Amino acid sequence: MKVLGIETSCDETAAAVVANGDDGTPAIVSNIVYSQVQAHAPFGGVVPELASREHVNRIVGVVDQAVEEAGGFDELDGIAVTSGPGLVGCLLVGVQMAKGLAIARNLPWLGINHLEGHLCAALLAEKPPEYPYLALVVSGGHTHLYHVREFGSYELVGRTRDDAAGEAFDKVAKVLGLGYPGGIHVDRLAQSGDPTSFALPRGIPDKKIFDFSFSGLKTKSIQTIRTSSEPMEGQRLSDFCASLQEAIADVLTKKAVLAAKKIGVNGIVLAGGVAANSRLRALIEERTAANGMWSFCPPRALCTDNGAMIAAAGWSRFKTGQETKWDTKVRSRWPLDEVS
Repeated sequence: MKVLGIETSCDETAAAVVANGDDGTPAIVSNIVYSQVQAHAPFGGVVPELASREHVNRIVGVVDQAVEEAGGFDELDGIAVTSGPGLVGCLLVGVQMAKGLAIARNLPWLGINHLEGHLCAALLAEKPPEYPYLALVVSGGHTHLYHVREFGSYELVGRTRDDAAGEAFDKVAKVLGLGYPGGIHVDRLAQSGDPTSFALPRGIPDKKIFDFSFSGLKTKSIQTIRTSSEPMEGQRLSDFCASLQEAIADVLTKKAVLAAKKIGVNGIVLAGGVAANSRLRALIEERTAANGMWSFCPPRALCTDNGAMIAAAGWSRFKTGQETKWDTKVRSRWPLDEVS
């Protein structure tokens, strides 16, 4: 089975094809991503209208390249596309492209939850993690903990009550003048910094509560920058970035381990764009190992938005005979625990 996956939920125009792997899991045949970073960088964040227009301009070329590398449209057995959550204008571009191709090629199509796609990036690894596990889904728009019993079974365990971790990275980086996306720049500068240099808060420290809060950290960080008697540059800037990164990674990993113990699972899977952060990856490995657990971090290229993860989710659902109705609409909000 070969499945085309299309992803346009935010600021990446992506398409990929996956097929049956040797071990009964999906394998990547092609994976094309056009990043809109340069288009949005002058604004310090994603501009929804601009993102939608960029998708319109790029989607045909990206899809054609992905399909051509996989042997052509005649090789496809189905089409999967992100239909939520995300920016509505962006989602519409991908879904309409998928529907048009499905009609023209007489193929079934599936609307995929973007967060399920992130979890399915793990299926594309050489040794995918085994169910059940706790999933830490962390990105610019999401910071959630899910009990994943099996594919398609997701129970919400904890969530952010305000800002997502990725948003905290990006907003503080913008104030620092580091550029967009901020998390990458913070991670790079933090490599030579001292994470104990600045005392930054950890939201909701209660060990019995698995929810997150990053608004206080974001506010405190911005206040520290603006009231600092010394400019944030050189070593001082690296120290601050290391402290910010540590504050975020610390609370994410602590609560993930506590939640895993509470629900009785022995493994934690990272997913989402922030899962590419080097300190978060290192700390989750360190803390799971210290507690007799395993952890899984997808390859960095599959942490950020891509078509392969959507194709993998579609591949898994097509295997059970699922299809999406033609009148299905895109959703700006679509909690993963509401996916059936």
